[in-house]
Amino acid sequence: MRPRKTEYHHLPPRMYQRSRKRKNGAVWTAYYYRDLLGNDIPLGKELDKARIKWAELEAKEKPLDLRTMKGIFDRYIRDIIPKKAARTQKDNLAEIKQLRPMFDSAPIDSITPATIAGYRDARSAKVRANRELATLSHIFNIAREWGLTAKENPCQGVRKNKETPRDYYANDVVWDAVYKKAAQELKDAMDLAYLTGQRPADVLVMRKDDAVEGYLGVQQNKTNKKLRIQMTTGGEANSLGRLIAEISERNSRHVSSYLIVSRHGKRMTATMLRKRWDAARERAKMEAIEAGDELLAGRIGDFQFRDIRPKAASEITDVGEASLLLGHTKGDITERVYRRVGAIARPTK
Repeated sequence: MRPRKTEYHHLPPRMYQRSRKRKNGAVWTAYYYRDLLGNDIPLGKELDKARIKWAELEAKEKPLDLRTMKGIFDRYIRDIIPKKAARTQKDNLAEIKQLRPMFDSAPIDSITPATIAGYRDARSAKVRANRELATLSHIFNIAREWGLTAKENPCQGVRKNKETPRDYYANDVVWDAVYKKAAQELKDAMDLAYLTGQRPADVLVMRKDDAVEGYLGVQQNKTNKKLRIQMTTGGEANSLGRLIAEISERNSRHVSSYLIVSRHGKRMTATMLRKRWDAARERAKMEAIEAGDELLAGRIGDFQFRDIRPKAASEITDVGEASLLLGHTKGDITERVYRRVGAIARPTK
């Protein structure tokens, strides 16, 4: 048999790579196994899958780096995470970083539900452990699709740590205290978040050209859900319509089309919003302390920008309308997580 070309030395014995340059400049690559009769058997276009098929044809075990979780984590980071939203990518990378010390060297087929439960119990951050196990469960499902294991997902049926939804409600006293100390761009962001009921990340990307034909178009980054929020009522501009008109007029001297911009006309980032929020909240808190109202100061200190969304949900009487505005497909999520005030009841007499 002729010696193999040096370009194939990174491949197992009898595996070959063929590459062709297409007219559009893209390079087509596929892998083949050459049997003892000199016949080439296609192994596919993905190297990892090709190596698995090669191992089956050679009647050998899968390559070690494709059997341990380290290699699977690496491939998941390479092939799956880049397809997700930016915030999800960041979260998944942090979750895998936590999972690696325990699972990196473990063969995928050695992991059992008891192993998963042991990780859950050993993790001190109980809520973060739930997120990490959810990511690990998805990694197992993807590994099954890749043919790296035929076992059932060991995360299935393992109970999660109990989570208590955040129950903070910003009443009007707390709202007014922070709002009074806020810069104009922060006031605009607070008002827009309250009237639309959207997440902070979605508020920051709202643009003037999203307001078309009496509606503010919103596409939620987390769920890709699309909404059209009314800007008029009975042919007249409602509170949202008036707010957007005011913001647009205030920002008319700036080039940016975003609604929430700094006083210099730059699009507001999450970091910029956080700094302005922290500054306004701290000034409001200090004013309450100076007035001798420690209880109010504590309430102000606990107020986070993300609490504006549940405040909006809590102050809409009809839970169906609240669920629609928040973009929930199930009203029980709105009721259980976002409605943070009790139902209105009449006294006995």
